[in-house]
Amino acid sequence: MPGLVPGIHVFKTGRLGNNSASLLMSLFAKLSSYDDRSARLAGIGLMLLSIFMFSFGDAMGKFIVATYSVGQLLWLRACAALLVLLPIVWQRRADFLHLERPWLQLLRVTLSTVEVAAFFLATVYLPLADVITYYLAGPIFVTAMSGLVLGEHIGWRRWTAILVGFCGVLIALRPSAQTISWPAMIALGGSLSFAVLMLITRSLRATPDIVLATSQFGGTFILGLVLSPFGWVTPSAGSLVLFFTAGIISVAALLCVNRSLKLAPASVVVPYQYSMIVWAVIFGFVVFGDVPSWATIIGAAIIIAAGLYIFVREQQLGRPDSAVNPPA
Repeated sequence: MPGLVPGIHVFKTGRLGNNSASLLMSLFAKLSSYDDRSARLAGIGLMLLSIFMFSFGDAMGKFIVATYSVGQLLWLRACAALLVLLPIVWQRRADFLHLERPWLQLLRVTLSTVEVAAFFLATVYLPLADVITYYLAGPIFVTAMSGLVLGEHIGWRRWTAILVGFCGVLIALRPSAQTISWPAMIALGGSLSFAVLMLITRSLRATPDIVLATSQFGGTFILGLVLSPFGWVTPSAGSLVLFFTAGIISVAALLCVNRSLKLAPASVVVPYQYSMIVWAVIFGFVVFGDVPSWATIIGAAIIIAAGLYIFVREQQLGRPDSAVNPPA
C-alpha cells in the first residue's frame, strides 16, 4: 500500500538504480531550499506524483500477478527496492544499530508484510478500485482503534464520522450471502492490518525513515523468498524489467511521500492522497477493462468524506496525523 519524483526510470543494472537514488536525494536537497510558498507547492506536487506512482505500481503488480505468483512479485520487487536503497542504507548504517522497541519493530514489519501480500492477492480476484476503496478506510480504522485500544478520547463528532465511514465500507462491500467473498475479506483484512501498522508507526516516530522503509521491504523479501518456489514461473527478460521497475517505483514513491511531508504541513498535502481512487479507476478501466460499480463509487466517496473530516478534526485538536500512506 504502499512511497515522489518526476519520471520513471527503467531498471537495468544495480549501478543505474543506485545513481537514480543519488540523483533523487540531490533533487530533494534542492527542493528543501525553497521559500515557504514554493516548498508547499513542491510538497503538493510531490504528493500528487507519489500517488500516481503508487497507483501505477499497484496496477503493474495486478498485471504481474495475472501470470506470476504473489510470492514472486513480493520477492523480486523487494530485491529491486533493497538494491536501490543499499547506498543510503550504507551511509546511514549507524541508524540500524540501536532500534527503539525491537519487538514492536518486528510486529510492524510483520503487519506491513501481511498487508502488502493481502493487497496484491486481493487484486488477483477483485478490481483495483475495489481493493483501493477498502484501503482508503485505513484512517477511519486508525481513529476507531485509537479510542478502543489506546484509550484516546474521541468526541461524538469523530465517532459519527467513523460510523459514516463504516457505512461507506459496507456500501462498497455490498454484503449479502452472494456478494461477500473471501477475496473481499482478504482486502478488508489487509486494510485492518494497515490500520494497526499506522498506529504502531505513530509510536515509532523516533525511528529514522530509512530504517522504517528498509525493514518493510526486508519483510516482503523474506516472505517472497519463502513463497516464490511454490508455483514458480521463470520470468522472461521483459517480465524482469516489470518486476524491478515495480520495486524502483515503490521506493521512489515512498521517499517522496516522506519528503512531501517535510516540505509542507501534513494538513496541506495529506488530503491529496485520496486521489489514489481516481487513478485506481482510470488504471482499472484502461488496463483491465474494469468498470467500477455505483456501490464502489458511492462507498469510496463516503469513505473519503469521513476520512477528510477525521483528518481535519485531528488537526484542529492537535493530534498526530492519520496519513493514508499507501502500501510499500
